[in-house]
Amino acid sequence: MARRLKVFVVPAGFSDAYVAAPSRKAALAAWGSEHDLFARGVAQEVTDAALMAEPLAKPGEVIKRSRGTTAEQIAALPAQPARPAKAPEDAPAARAKVGRGGAKHAASTPRKAEAKPEPPPKPSSDALAAAEQALADLEDRYRYADAKLTARQRALDRERRDLDAKHDRESKALSKALAAERDRYDTAMARWREGRGAG
Repeated sequence: MARRLKVFVVPAGFSDAYVAAPSRKAALAAWGSEHDLFARGVAQEVTDAALMAEPLAKPGEVIKRSRGTTAEQIAALPAQPARPAKAPEDAPAARAKVGRGGAKHAASTPRKAEAKPEPPPKPSSDALAAAEQALADLEDRYRYADAKLTARQRALDRERRDLDAKHDRESKALSKALAAERDRYDTAMARWREGRGAG
């Protein structure tokens, strides 16, 4: 279903430009404007039925209507003499005039160049520095623990060598004592058997 048409108007010199469109965006396209004239208060919707009739009969077509006669337009000009042209930044903001249909139109004075938006703030490196520090701390803790384990391992190796050497010495001594005791026992048993046989 087609959207209901609305009528919008914007000042165009000494005329008002009317257009029937389904939306503000469509009206701006019909006027050939790349700026949002509604947001600036230049364009507006028309509610006067008498002013809406012709645009509604020709949807999408821009209908221009002169704002008063030539004499009225000249009479509406300021009475004071023209001032020397000033730089755009020094030109005073002119008050908008209200024409037929309740539409405001901007003065023909040049507008200041729109200020460039502020550049976005530089990203913070705090989180990156914290992550790098956390990894460095982890590596320091690892190296410290590894050094302690290495020292303990060396001490255990020394204890193992000392234990093995002591065991070897004592084992040899005891084995020698065992062999001597076995010889003594065997000799004693042999004599005992001989004594029994003789008796």
